[in-house]
Amino acid sequence: MLKNKFISFILFFIITYSASFIGGLVSINLKEPWYSQLVKSNFNPPDWIFAPVWTTLYLMMTLAIWFFWHSKNKDISTIYIYFIHIIFNTTWSVIFFGFHNILLALINLIILISLIIILIFRFKRVNKVSSYLMIPYLLWSCYALFLNLNLFILN
Repeated sequence: MLKNKFISFILFFIITYSASFIGGLVSINLKEPWYSQLVKSNFNPPDWIFAPVWTTLYLMMTLAIWFFWHSKNKDISTIYIYFIHIIFNTTWSVIFFGFHNILLALINLIILISLIIILIFRFKRVNKVSSYLMIPYLLWSCYALFLNLNLFILN
């Protein structure tokens, strides 16, 4: 197991931010003109807000898994769930912005939120700080679910 704290942080950082990188590439290249033409609710924030929010959330996710990794009673199955959750996080951008499939993105987001909730409970048993770091991510993902559902209804 990786015991070096610096190296383990860098690895978790790279793995976590790979979701951001892939999602960002898909969004930049395939989002327009489709996204601009969607009917959006008044609850949609301005586009500029997403980058700083997600950057912060990815850092908090990285810290959560890193603290968990360096906890005494960690279990490898929770680490696997974290990696699976990262795949669903990345997949949402591909489905929504790449394939322009609002319904499938909504389903993906429901699965993602379920995995985040599972991680929060599993982290809490071993490292409470890790679980607390995931709460803003859960809240933002629930807000994203609300926005995604609105887009599905309105379009």
